[in-house]
Amino acid sequence: MTTPLPHHRSDGTSGAPALLLGPSLGTSLSLWDAQADALARDFRVVRWDLPGHGGSSADLIAAGATVADLGRLVLDLADALGMDRFAYAGVSLGGAVGSWLAVEHPERITDLALICTSSDFGGTEPWRERAAFVRAKRDRAMAELADSAPARWFTDGFEAPDRLIQDQRTADPAAYAACCDALATFDLRGSLARITAPTLVLAGREDRATPPPHARELADGIAGSTLLELPGAAHLAPVEQPRAVLDALRTHLLRDRHTAGMTVRRAVLGDEHVDRAVARTTAFTADFQDFITRYAWGEIWTRPGLDRRTRSCITLTALVAGGHHNELAMHVRAALRNGLTPDEIKEVLLQSAVYCGVPAANSAFAVADAVLQEEADA
Repeated sequence: MTTPLPHHRSDGTSGAPALLLGPSLGTSLSLWDAQADALARDFRVVRWDLPGHGGSSADLIAAGATVADLGRLVLDLADALGMDRFAYAGVSLGGAVGSWLAVEHPERITDLALICTSSDFGGTEPWRERAAFVRAKRDRAMAELADSAPARWFTDGFEAPDRLIQDQRTADPAAYAACCDALATFDLRGSLARITAPTLVLAGREDRATPPPHARELADGIAGSTLLELPGAAHLAPVEQPRAVLDALRTHLLRDRHTAGMTVRRAVLGDEHVDRAVARTTAFTADFQDFITRYAWGEIWTRPGLDRRTRSCITLTALVAGGHHNELAMHVRAALRNGLTPDEIKEVLLQSAVYCGVPAANSAFAVADAVLQEEADA
């Protein structure tokens, strides 16, 4: 029997490190629209919807649910997608799920980012009252919550995106109330010391729902964590300050350039090629291998300004111009891994013939043809 899973969306290449992004109560995976594409250049990004929100079935949750129940849904999703270990970033309730995962399943979490969230959301009564209100008024309650959402989610004067207000308006009342039940009983204050994953705690300085003191309590309780408070941001910081949140996540998740570079190098060139290069490393070549891993792969190939397909096109052209045939063969294979088709590689070489010269392109076509034949026969 197939395990029911939350609705989700995957972006990025399947071989990249996994990153799960969790939503806030009343929103959907569109909460992460401004960051997902850029993060997908370095990670396999999976965004998921809470039960009864976005595209997720309301049947995934029942009255009296806990954050642990939501956490187990995320683990089921990760298992179904073959993600043994993953980084996790979440907002508010999505952040609570991440902290629960980091406490109860530390072996699964490589990195953690807790955004506009808390280890305790103000006690039981406010959430019990909201759950009762929603269960009593149902669609009318969701409409009232949607009308009040801009004041709860954003700073004064910020124009709330219609899609997010609509997410709140169309959330299933029973599932929304069950998520309120989960927040009502959530209290991780005594367990924060058990979080060992490298952790970023990010707060919006004007957040009314989880004010900065909540973030400071998280940071104080999680050893070695980093605390960042964003000015001009309230509860949904990824929407209100999208670039600042993206930069903070990239800085945290890609903080080790050698590690980041090796990750991208393997994603682009393949494990077999990189393993051979590592095995051939000597004391004489070790510094050079470290240099290209940190600089070429960790600094340039990880930049968000161009996608990997475009970088492959540029690299092929440069190698044709320089006559670097061994490197060209390697990067023809890399271009295939980055999603270019043989026809697109042919177009790059034809373009290179005009600007790099026909003899250079003639040699490049011979190299590329041999590689493409090998790959087709493999």
